[in-house]
Amino acid sequence: MTAPIALTCGEPSGIGPEIAVAAWAALPRPCPFVWIGDPRHLPEGTPVTELASPAAMDSDPPDRFPVLRHDFAAPAVPGQPDPANAAGVIAVIERAVALAQSGEASAVCTAPIHKKALIDGANFAYPGHTEFLAALGSAPRAVMMLASDQLRVVPATIHIALQDVPAALTPALLRDTIEITAKGLRDQFGIARPRIAVAGLNPHAGEGGAMGRQELDWINDLVAEMQAEGHALTGPHPADTLFHAAARARYDAAVAMYHDQALIPIKTLDFDRGVNVTLGLPFIRTSPDHGTAFDIAGKGLANPTSLIEALKLAQRMAASRSTTS
Repeated sequence: MTAPIALTCGEPSGIGPEIAVAAWAALPRPCPFVWIGDPRHLPEGTPVTELASPAAMDSDPPDRFPVLRHDFAAPAVPGQPDPANAAGVIAVIERAVALAQSGEASAVCTAPIHKKALIDGANFAYPGHTEFLAALGSAPRAVMMLASDQLRVVPATIHIALQDVPAALTPALLRDTIEITAKGLRDQFGIARPRIAVAGLNPHAGEGGAMGRQELDWINDLVAEMQAEGHALTGPHPADTLFHAAARARYDAAVAMYHDQALIPIKTLDFDRGVNVTLGLPFIRTSPDHGTAFDIAGKGLANPTSLIEALKLAQRMAASRSTTS
């Protein structure tokens, strides 16, 4: 049996525990994941089997939710994050990564966290999940990909103000983003020669300098340089014509220049099925493309579709990695 995916509990007062149980109910058996967290935080009445290790999944009863128990300091009240649980949230992520790095888990899938609770309760020193995972994996840099059956897109800059993007977007950063994306597509998606489309920074990709000069000053040259090195790269393309169906058929992933340029098209095309994939790590990591949703936590309204897709994609990526390694 393939090693299971390590699914972290995330913020226990958010929708993470309930969508984990909903995903377990919807996915075929044998269950592809083991959940790491405090069983007290699961929806009332969830049938649980506590496992000593991921390998014990071989004998897991198919009608019981598989758990690697990790006791937290406090119960979970839906919609009300408790900083007392912050250390537990962090420790679960560390435990999942350790399992993936040892080979006991085939991948890590993370439920959403609440950064303020982690800062308040445990002085969390990272901007988010991605940076923490990169530190745990000793990765020089991790790259965020949003993926669905319709589109894969990678923003070169992420959570910064739009006015700061031109200064942050350097030739070294864009090259690094493209190289990590290409390697991830080869190693984790099984695409031997990935086709990558690069978006322009400015409207109409600068329109010959009339709407911005970054394309003329260095982006064109970088794309040409990387093409000469053997990358199947095109661009820079005007972003407003890069995401319609015919354009998407011509590439395996698009590299966008900033957050909204990447996330608006995928959330428009496939809002519920988008998956967050972290490239550049020494292990596979996926995550649903949404937050903790405190406003609906515990009300039975949370949609597990993105988590289900994240688990399915982690399975496919693990299978692809095993065949290419």
